Amino acid sequence: MNTEKIILGIDPGTTVMGFGIIKVVGKQMEFVQMNELMLKKYADPYTKLKVIFDRTLELIDTYHPDEIAIEAPFFGKNVQSMLKLGRAQGVAMAAGLSRQVPITEYLPKKIKMAITGNGNASKEQVAKMLQTTLKLKTLPKNLDSTDGLAAAVCHFYNAGKPQGSKSYTGWTAFVKQNDDRIGK
Repeated sequence: MNTEKIILGIDPGTTVMGFGIIKVVGKQMEFVQMNELMLKKYADPYTKLKVIFDRTLELIDTYHPDEIAIEAPFFGKNVQSMLKLGRAQGVAMAAGLSRQVPITEYLPKKIKMAITGNGNASKEQVAKMLQTTLKLKTLPKNLDSTDGLAAAVCHFYNAGKPQGSKSYTGWTAFVKQNDDRIGK
């Protein structure tokens, strides 16, 4: 008996949020959709976060994913950029948690390693490998959507049980696993 599962992958950002959706039937994955949410047109950072939340809910309500894979923020030198990225990721996660969709975070290097075999692969290398693997006719001009798709494919390859990644099944699990981040 074939089991069917939908995985939504998200590459969070406050300028562009990329996302990709795959369907898993048995042990085979099929491409469903990928796209980008362009946020440059919104000057207010809080409006951007609301748009991310609303669009993530819309994706969940339209495609009914069984699981969400999201790229975790990487630690860079620019603290302001990290803060903005963390907020975008948190808002997308909150949307998923509000619909009781299990979420798994993946580090960028883990996603690149899963797709290309090289944790330092470029966005272009990841996109080309996805194009080959999923038999995509064309690639988008910007590669944020392929980054979101890569998170979904990485999740499929890791069978939802990745080592070194965090999974949350709801607010209770999130709070339990992040007790140190909760103000008392």
